[in-house]
Amino acid sequence: MKKAVYPGSFDPVTFGHLDIIERASKLFDEVVILVMVNTAKSPLFSIEERVRMIRDAVSPYPNVSVDFYQGLLIDYAKEKGIRVSIRGLRAVTDFEYELQISQTNYELSGRALDTVFLTTDLKYAYLSSSVVREIASFGGDISKCVPKEVADLVKNKFEKTVSKGQSNGCP
Repeated sequence: MKKAVYPGSFDPVTFGHLDIIERASKLFDEVVILVMVNTAKSPLFSIEERVRMIRDAVSPYPNVSVDFYQGLLIDYAKEKGIRVSIRGLRAVTDFEYELQISQTNYELSGRALDTVFLTTDLKYAYLSSSVVREIASFGGDISKCVPKEVADLVKNKFEKTVSKGQSNGCP
C-alpha cells in the first residue's frame, strides 16, 4: 500500500492545497493531510479549527484523512510507517526552500522519508494562505481562493478579531 503525508500549516486551506490533495489522492492509496505547527507563523485558526476545515474540504476523497502533529515530520512519518512526503510547488522560489526541507528530512530520517513534489495548477500559482489572510484582513473577496465554507470561517474570524478591538492589520 502506497501511503503519503502532506504536511503544512493550512491556515487556511486554499484551492491550491486542494489541487495538490486531489492529485495526490490519485497517486497514492492513502494520503494523510497533516496539520502541523509552524513556530515561525502566528496562526489565524487553531489546530482543531484547521483540522475540521480540511476534513470538510477533503470529504469527496475517500482515501484522504486528516491528522495533526506537534513535532518533527520525520517522527510522525516513522510512527505511522509513512515513507513519502508530498510538497506543493507554485514557483521556482518555492523549490529552493522545499528542496532544503526535503533534503533535511531525508537525512534526519535515516534516508527513510522521500519527498514527492507536485506543481500546483497554474491558476493557483499566486495563491498562498498568507495571501488569503491578507486579502481577508482588509475585507477583500477570497471566494476565488478558498471553498465557500472556508471563506465564511475566515470572514467570521476577522469580524470577531475586529469586534474585540484587536487590530486586523488595517491602519
